Amino acid sequence: MSEEINKKLENTNIQDKKEENEEFKNISHENEVTEIESYCVNCEAENGITRILLTKVPFFKEIMVFAFHCPECGFRSSEVRSGGSYELKGCHIELNVTKELDLNRQIVKMEKATISIPSLDFEIPPSNNGSLNTIEGILKEAITNLTNASEIHTESKEELLGFVSKLSNLLMVDEPFKFIVDDPSGNSFIENPNAPKADPNLKVTTYTRTAEQNASLGLGEQQQQQDSGKQTKQNERVTTTSVSIPSGDLADREVYSLPNQCSFCGVMGECKMVLTDIPYFKSVLLMAFSCDECGYKTNEIKPGGAISEKGKHITLRVESVEDLSRDILKSDTANVIIPELEIEVTHGSLGGKFTTVEGLVTIIKEELEKNPFFRGDSSDPVNRARYQEITSQLDSFIGGKKPFTIQLDDPVANSYVQNLFAPDDDPQLEIYEYERTYEQNDELGLNAMNTENYLDNQENDTEAENEKGEEKEGESK
Repeated sequence: MSEEINKKLENTNIQDKKEENEEFKNISHENEVTEIESYCVNCEAENGITRILLTKVPFFKEIMVFAFHCPECGFRSSEVRSGGSYELKGCHIELNVTKELDLNRQIVKMEKATISIPSLDFEIPPSNNGSLNTIEGILKEAITNLTNASEIHTESKEELLGFVSKLSNLLMVDEPFKFIVDDPSGNSFIENPNAPKADPNLKVTTYTRTAEQNASLGLGEQQQQQDSGKQTKQNERVTTTSVSIPSGDLADREVYSLPNQCSFCGVMGECKMVLTDIPYFKSVLLMAFSCDECGYKTNEIKPGGAISEKGKHITLRVESVEDLSRDILKSDTANVIIPELEIEVTHGSLGGKFTTVEGLVTIIKEELEKNPFFRGDSSDPVNRARYQEITSQLDSFIGGKKPFTIQLDDPVANSYVQNLFAPDDDPQLEIYEYERTYEQNDELGLNAMNTENYLDNQENDTEAENEKGEEKEGESK
């Protein structure tokens, strides 16, 4: 890629999802095409022409189309890249394939995504281009590629063909298997045919990218190019504004700052924290990070105190505009349910949020808009009609035109909805506690947690390990 193209790409910065990039317009014959002179890698001529088209297409959102032509030797090449913004976090998607119908699920695999099947110890590494396919299509493509490779690498032909046979057996789904997509850019998807309902066989989690993953996405290059003088100045700025946290509890409403590295540009910034109390609930820790260098911002909320012995289910009947203004705390372990639309947002989707009822419904609507299988000419007509109906209903809820019900199911009871009649009972608010199941405790890591006599247990484990080591030494002698 020539320096001219790189300069063009630098103008397409990573932006917040809410900010729409006017550079990318819906695909049309009227779209503007940019032409620049480029170097030809075939004949080394310098008068080649690269045409760049920034557009939007279904499923892939914003894309950049490159077409190169050399008038000297006639060499041509083309390439498609993702032009949309990266998500704030990477995504890890696990699908339990239990029946042949699951093989028909559509999948959007971006270029930085990795596909793996743990049962076969099989992995498809990141590629240069993204793709839209089905689970069955990806398996058949892998079978074709491995079969062709066996004809080239004859010394390992039997091993390759044996593995191809195992992949072919997966297409029969005689036994369930796990299909995993890990994408540090956060832009890959696996179709949920039950959407907007939760899919028990589909699990989506998000994670903070590592420095290596940020580098692979090109998010840390700007920081690497800065001179040492500027970096020293930034570090001094953070040092002077940061304070040490005392050993005791944080004082209520006193703000503390900690140095923290920006996950986008790598520059050291400040993470500010404050411990505050929500009336008739509990203390919560608010954390906010802002980067002065690139403008990246993020916030998070963590409930304080011990884990509750029981889970909590909260039901709010929203009947007026005043109800939309109620404060609501959704912890990162809570599920959100809107029964009227059969919508269930699982705990791994939104993270912890401290907002209003209106704000939470708006966030749910925005999350639905990120799902590419509801839009575009290639989407299923039934799903597309269902999506349009749901978004229309959500707009009515947000505008206060229709009453609705919102439920929070939190197994650790760290969620909260404001009671307008506190300390009296709220007629529109129903709260009850329940005993967690063994599976819920296991997912939270509570079954393996030991808070009593753990030092004695640790000593016993150490003694047992030492005895095993002595036995092995005696056997070796």
